[in-house]
Amino acid sequence: MTDTLVGGPTGPDSPATRELADPPRTGLRFPALDGLRIIGAVAVVTTHVGFTSGASLNGQQAGLLARLDAGVPLFFVVSGFLLYRPHVKARLTGRPAPALGTYLRHRAARILPALWLAVLGAALLLHHSPLVGTSSFLRYATLTQIYSQVPAPTGLTQMWSLATEWAFYLALPVLAWALSRGAGAPRTWALRTIVLLGLLPVGSAVWVAVATSNGGGLPMVWLPAFLGWFGLGMALATWSAAREAGLFSPSVIDDLGRAAGSVYAAAAALYLLLCTPIAGPYDLSPPTVGQAVVKNLGYAVLGALLVFPAVVGAAADRPSAVVRALGGRVGRSLGDISYGVFAYHLIVLSLAERAFNHRTFDGQFPQLWLSTIGVTLVVAWISYRLVERPIMRWARRREH
Repeated sequence: MTDTLVGGPTGPDSPATRELADPPRTGLRFPALDGLRIIGAVAVVTTHVGFTSGASLNGQQAGLLARLDAGVPLFFVVSGFLLYRPHVKARLTGRPAPALGTYLRHRAARILPALWLAVLGAALLLHHSPLVGTSSFLRYATLTQIYSQVPAPTGLTQMWSLATEWAFYLALPVLAWALSRGAGAPRTWALRTIVLLGLLPVGSAVWVAVATSNGGGLPMVWLPAFLGWFGLGMALATWSAAREAGLFSPSVIDDLGRAAGSVYAAAAALYLLLCTPIAGPYDLSPPTVGQAVVKNLGYAVLGALLVFPAVVGAAADRPSAVVRALGGRVGRSLGDISYGVFAYHLIVLSLAERAFNHRTFDGQFPQLWLSTIGVTLVVAWISYRLVERPIMRWARRREH
């Protein structure tokens, strides 16, 4: 969803080598994550078009379209991976952790410009309920709409996940500091951290179970409900940085990561399972506690499976064809505009409905999807070139 997202850390490591471990690699980047970002964004667009057209509510394809909201856990795992990895490298090398001010400035420069453009565009271009007033738009512009009941403006309802991700951005420095406190050799610390982070999905599942049993509502979109998704990305970051530093020996994990086709086949099988009612209804009906837990845990694993080959492939001498394609020129270019695709697509979809004289749940999925994707890609590209990228460059120049 966001460019948590633009490449990974590039500084060299120099910890003591470990017996049987490969020599440490330096300057790893993760270009395949760019391709995954645009896949996640298109998945989110598609599930929203499916809902608006009614295609995700009825028919044989309903489950496949409804569960494309799995683009959200993909975003969250990627965010957890890329944002936590600099903290892991700092802990393993004894270097200072990323500066808090610089980190927050970069996050704000990446997220807020497109968000504010989307809020302004929705306010000016779309029709809204009479209940939607200035306070609603201000809540969305400050990503605080998930903490109290606010009438939702048309074209911005997807921003709940951005508000949750923003909460993770703010919590990460504290989480990273707490995790870094553990004593012990770097390898021991890394193993312990991976175990702790790997348990976070259980905590999120408990939160979701309690929230669902109490009627759902706003707690279902607060950070604790999704911390497990971010946590698996953080666990991958810990393994990746430790492996790069030579703290872990080659293992079956490396072999699995390089077998991208097999891992993605497993992800596809899990996705198909989650497309059944076991993961809840396809519409906005409340799920049972069991369905909510299955979906939350299943999406955590699905997101990790999708990201895993992209992480391991970055260190491979010959990445798989899938990883190379994801990190190719097209994937990287589309990854750059993926956040804009996420931010603007519901505005474009609403305008497409108006142009086609479409009524909600009244079909026309192909026309709505093609027009929404096509126009959104253009809008996102313009936004990235003229607004987002210049502001990110300005934020980076402030460091010098």
